Amino acid sequence: MNFDIKTEQLSDTAYVISLAGEVDLYTAPEFKQQLLEVITQGARQVVVDFTNTTFIDSTTLGVLVGGIKRLRTNDGELSLVCNDRNITKIFEITGLDRVFSIYDTRDDAISALAPQTSA
Repeated sequence: MNFDIKTEQLSDTAYVISLAGEVDLYTAPEFKQQLLEVITQGARQVVVDFTNTTFIDSTTLGVLVGGIKRLRTNDGELSLVCNDRNITKIFEITGLDRVFSIYDTRDDAISALAPQTSA
């Protein structure tokens, strides 16, 4: 099984979670645990970086939807980095591209957070 997860804290309230490999029924629980952990630690802005992700399934989508619901209760935001057409298509088909801000690069996603994280 090919999966890796890394979390980087950008500020007191901003984090980047980078996922690599396949995020599916077997690996999504680890992603969910990491996402909930950063939210518990006070994250209000979370970027999930799918740049090195090769596959996601409905379990992953469920983790993302649960995460954005938790963040929104604290006026938080969850955005995604994804440049793989096969993965972005999943968000378009499910309509989740209207729920999440999706960026082509990690730098674009972090730049979009910059005004809020410097406050």
